[in-house]
Amino acid sequence: MTKNYLLNEINSSNKSFILYKSKKGFDLYSDFSKKIILSNKNINKFLNKKLKIRKKIKDTDLFIGFFGYEILNNLIGVKLPKQKSINFPKGIFYKPETKVSLKDNLFYKSNSDKKIDKNFKININQKSYTKIFNRFKKKIRSGDTYQIKICTKYKNKSKIDPLDFFCRLAKSNLAPEAFMIKDKNFSIISCSPENLITKNGLSVSTKPIAGTLRKTKNINKTKALNFFKNNIKETKEHNMIVDMERNDLSRICVPGSVRLKKEKSVEEYKDLYHYVSLISGKLKKNVKNIDIIKAMMPGGSVIGCPKINTLNLLNNQEKENRNIYTGSFGFIKFNGDMRFNIIIRSILNYKDISEISVASGVVIDSNAKHEFNENFIKAKALIDLYK
Repeated sequence: MTKNYLLNEINSSNKSFILYKSKKGFDLYSDFSKKIILSNKNINKFLNKKLKIRKKIKDTDLFIGFFGYEILNNLIGVKLPKQKSINFPKGIFYKPETKVSLKDNLFYKSNSDKKIDKNFKININQKSYTKIFNRFKKKIRSGDTYQIKICTKYKNKSKIDPLDFFCRLAKSNLAPEAFMIKDKNFSIISCSPENLITKNGLSVSTKPIAGTLRKTKNINKTKALNFFKNNIKETKEHNMIVDMERNDLSRICVPGSVRLKKEKSVEEYKDLYHYVSLISGKLKKNVKNIDIIKAMMPGGSVIGCPKINTLNLLNNQEKENRNIYTGSFGFIKFNGDMRFNIIIRSILNYKDISEISVASGVVIDSNAKHEFNENFIKAKALIDLYK
């Protein structure tokens, strides 16, 4: 079997598999010997599990999968109130036995005749969004939070070919943290741009994104950078998130080692520009992987600031479970190295329901109409796949 036809072969076999963006293309993981469905009871055992380290580490000596939003809250002692739920797993990790490296131009020919609904229903209309927005503005003025993210969901009923969606998304809106999971009863397709944790040995880094600008014919990366630098609201939002994630890293890193490695650059995507920084540090020698995850997750850039208080405000406001949204996908190698993103710009298809969740930040200078429209900009590249 050539690599050109590998995706067609594995997709038609109905085997579960994962695709994850790599530096040179994509890594395809399959032939899973273990599938661990996480719960609030077993997550500590999973993260504290002692893994067998070989003299020579194989490419498949890892667990790859995702943590949902709810389980990450529970891990750091934040309890969610009763919310509307589709009973999707709180997290799943897989042990692959096969890994194949593929180039960026994924080759897949879909013969799908799945039923696709082009129309989406939003769970919060602009009027409802504005009410929540104004409520949070009062919380900001009273000092309960400095920034908070309002989540909105776009849903429809569709039977999709997730590999077809992912390959088209990779061509139109390739993102550095893109991934897909195809399992027997669900799929996740993601063009996530945001890395939350990269750990190699004692080195650790995070890449917060805070700031979004819609692309037009008249705006290039230079003009986008000037816009962000001269926009007080975007600058405040970015500075707050960078400071919070520097603080998160400082809890687990050697004092004085946490540095702003790359400050306030612009990344370009299909429909928007993002304002991005890169922070790195050196881990303390006694820090375990569970300590890193508890310090960094859920990612601050998609929650708000300060993290714990803002999580409580969000959770008491939101009536629906976020499921995978603002959770984290990635891998933990048997030698302890790890890479995790923040699950945003993603489609969860479960029980033939497609769910796209997005959020925009509220700060004291925010405008409700602008933030509501920004949510649609973030969802547009995914919604376009259904056309």
